[in-house]
Amino acid sequence: MRIGFGYDVHRLVENRLLILGGVVVPFEKGLLGHSDADVLLHAVIDALIGAAGLGDIGKHFPPTDDRWKDSSSVDLLARTSALLDEKGLSIGNIDSTIVAQAPKLLGYIPEMVKNIARVLKCDEARVNVKAKTEEGMGFTGSGDGISAYAVALVTGKQG
Repeated sequence: MRIGFGYDVHRLVENRLLILGGVVVPFEKGLLGHSDADVLLHAVIDALIGAAGLGDIGKHFPPTDDRWKDSSSVDLLARTSALLDEKGLSIGNIDSTIVAQAPKLLGYIPEMVKNIARVLKCDEARVNVKAKTEEGMGFTGSGDGISAYAVALVTGKQG
């Protein structure tokens, strides 16, 4: 067994879609980034890559590489899944938290879980997504950005 931790943060801006867990969430702002800036999937990817001992998301999908410009984080998660497959690793479980003052995300979480499990080819019961606010404090609490945290357990040859 191996455990990995992931974190990501992006600024909220106008004229961008808000995509979290591969789900377009209706909101007046979206996240700014080189790809679609899906902080949840980026945190999950970082946790998985870390658990596999393969560095971090920036090593595999650097924001300086135009191949990843405007890319879907669902596609990046699929590429991460392939990296795990190559190492003979499988998902034990993933626990994640999105930190956002707004919008309310509870109604979108089941689809986020479904997307993550589908791409990683694991049971939905192995994926957990939560959403929290900052009670108005900090950059997420003021509505300037959204962050996400994830922990992943992987098992297999390296475990």
